[in-house]
Amino acid sequence: MTNASYKQFCPVAMAAEILCTRWTIVLLREFIAGSTRFNELRRGVPRMSPALLSKRLRELEAAGLLKRERLPGSPEVDAYRLTQAGRDLSPVIEAIGMWGQKWVETEPSLSNLDPELLMWDMRRNLDTDPVPDRRTVIEFLYSELPPSQRKWWLIVEPDRSVDLCHVDPGFDVDLYVHVDLRTMTEIWMGLKTVARATDEGKLSMVGHTSLADSMQSWLGLSPFAQQPKRAS
Repeated sequence: MTNASYKQFCPVAMAAEILCTRWTIVLLREFIAGSTRFNELRRGVPRMSPALLSKRLRELEAAGLLKRERLPGSPEVDAYRLTQAGRDLSPVIEAIGMWGQKWVETEPSLSNLDPELLMWDMRRNLDTDPVPDRRTVIEFLYSELPPSQRKWWLIVEPDRSVDLCHVDPGFDVDLYVHVDLRTMTEIWMGLKTVARATDEGKLSMVGHTSLADSMQSWLGLSPFAQQPKRAS
């Protein structure tokens, strides 16, 4: 997969030659989280250039971790899917994430705030069960960010699909959430609860009362939020 080799027969070394190139583990995280299309992957790794993403996809396919699926009669790639070898990495990626959640210091994690990545993660982990059985629109406002990053909309459709918009979708908003990006990231990572952020005056909600009251439930959290930080 790379020009460099550890030149060791050890399975750890051989696996590292495939998995330890820049962005590869993060990209595999996206596949395990359910992304399959190029644009979905781009949203999950927004700081990765399209050229490098294409290169890594080719490398993972060559290594037997991915396969491409095409629409019948179309020359265009429809989706990328993990092979059995790729799916077998799921517990490995989960273990890495749990280790990072437990042992990596909080401040370094929170120095890498990214509203696009946060909202994309929130969109795909949102629990639609507590949300009304109709189109429901939730607007997040990060007032400290530049105008181009300030407003985001999560839209739950009647079929329970969830969309993320960065441009006003033009629908009536059911709930406005005013919060700073750091606080929302702390909540998402399981480092702070909605109730605590509200009590501290760092989060406020206006709109549908039951939506506001159940935010901790429908929000969902990072899949690694269940892992407590190590005791200091």
